[in-house]
Amino acid sequence: MTLPTAGLIALLWAAAPPDPLPGFRRAAWFDEQVREAWGEAGVRAVVNAPVRLDPAKPTRLLVYATPNGNSIEQTLGRGPAPGQDWHFDIQHVAAQVRRLREVSPGENVVLACVEAEGLAWKRAHADAPIVVRRVVDGLKAGIPGSPLRVTLAGHSGGGSFLFAHLDAADAVPDEVEAFAFLDANYGYSDADKHGDKLVAWLKAGADRRLAVIAYDDRNVKVNGKNVVGPTGGTYRATGRMLDRIGKDVPLAESKDGPLVTHTGLAGRLLVRVHANPENRILHTALVGDMNGLLEASTAGRPGVAAWGRFGGPRAYAAWVQPAPGIPTRPADAPGGAAFVASLAALKPGAREEAIFREVGRGNVPAHLRTFHPISVKAGTHAATYEVMGDYLAVGSDTDFVRVPMMPATAQRIADAFGCALPTRMIVDDVNRAAAVRLEPRPMTEKREAVETFLRHDAIVREQLAGKPAGGVVVGAMKDVVVSNRLAEKPNKVAIYGWHRPDGTPIQPLTIVHRASYVDYSHGVRLMKRSVTVDGKPVDVRHALHAADLWPLLSDEGPLTRPSY
Repeated sequence: MTLPTAGLIALLWAAAPPDPLPGFRRAAWFDEQVREAWGEAGVRAVVNAPVRLDPAKPTRLLVYATPNGNSIEQTLGRGPAPGQDWHFDIQHVAAQVRRLREVSPGENVVLACVEAEGLAWKRAHADAPIVVRRVVDGLKAGIPGSPLRVTLAGHSGGGSFLFAHLDAADAVPDEVEAFAFLDANYGYSDADKHGDKLVAWLKAGADRRLAVIAYDDRNVKVNGKNVVGPTGGTYRATGRMLDRIGKDVPLAESKDGPLVTHTGLAGRLLVRVHANPENRILHTALVGDMNGLLEASTAGRPGVAAWGRFGGPRAYAAWVQPAPGIPTRPADAPGGAAFVASLAALKPGAREEAIFREVGRGNVPAHLRTFHPISVKAGTHAATYEVMGDYLAVGSDTDFVRVPMMPATAQRIADAFGCALPTRMIVDDVNRAAAVRLEPRPMTEKREAVETFLRHDAIVREQLAGKPAGGVVVGAMKDVVVSNRLAEKPNKVAIYGWHRPDGTPIQPLTIVHRASYVDYSHGVRLMKRSVTVDGKPVDVRHALHAADLWPLLSDEGPLTRPSY
């Protein structure tokens, strides 16, 4: 895993960061915190904020709606990796926002990326406009900042989210400071008074901005057929918008190569249309390769430093998140016993940071790098997911220690490795498929002491002596799991399992412990985040929430809390 060269990388900290906001966790790479959850009507959101929010600065919440068929993770973007889906390297919304934070130091910029479950979400929900307004209100909750201003942005089908927001009422809320349609204005309608509302909103405040980026898609063909119909496409939609807005707002037109630009209201209105003389599909290139989000987010705004240029090259390359994976173990990595023993001298926060740093840089034994398939069925569906053969440990194959940790630390490591934490049902399925079953050996004294971590791991090592190696081992520890029960009380950890050889668990699912509680029995068994369902890869977040797929992985119903 190659890290970007940008300065604020969370693997090493110059100073202890503040605690994350309620509901947030520390991100794996950059100086950021994230929150994710499924909301109402099948809308999922991931919120990304700087870990240090300056209370003296205004806060901008940039709500970005994903294109149809693209996940939040694909939309946020990450660096290239062998075999990785190409969708991860086209929009880079997160990297563009990181660059925006860099060139707009006078404000806190919080990114909320939202996706709706299903391509026809808006048609499937008659109350979609009201839901969208409630979703935006929910995203604002818990984010400090006065004033808190909202930018609504989207690409492609994500524009329907913006138009639904417009459709919810006769006027745009005062908190909305900007709209950014990135080749996303297919749904523009004069009959629905979209233009009337946008013009009235623009004129009502000198700080309001509208940006539209599109291209001439009229003659673009795939397999000899036009990709848009005679009335479709963003080129024609942009023309309709310009015709309506131009009735009330004087517009100036300029040309620069293939770009035709219309401006008004002292730059607060910006419409850029690529003439596309070669009739290429520029739909996504406008956003990522051409820096479309940066262009739309900075147009007409004072206090923003030069960031690059619309049209490319990518102005945010240093801010692209690396592809997830377990790094190669460093040559200077300490053995597991010595490293875990060194944790005894640290306070809990410093201990957790040390665990994340050491495991995150790849000090993981080789045998944990082989994931084992578990196949399950539910109804007409079949799935296969892959799990670590044992609990997460630090060190080499000859000197490793299974290391208990807080759930937030486990989640950060899972994020960095491209993994997830299991559910109760997954723990049960792993137990049934295990090659080696150990008899649990509970300990009663100094449960939270590092020395007990070491003693217990030595007991497990003795139990494994003479057992076949290379398969899935169970019975060594309890599992840190994800559960809907975490919604009952904040800041808790869900623990389950530690199965006896007969398959019965010592520990029923419990959320009695605070999230900062760690004892010798808390194990972290990671699973790969990509699950094969009916022969196709599916993000575990979607498999756990989908109405027809959750029974494959959950015995609690659809999982709305898929992470810590």
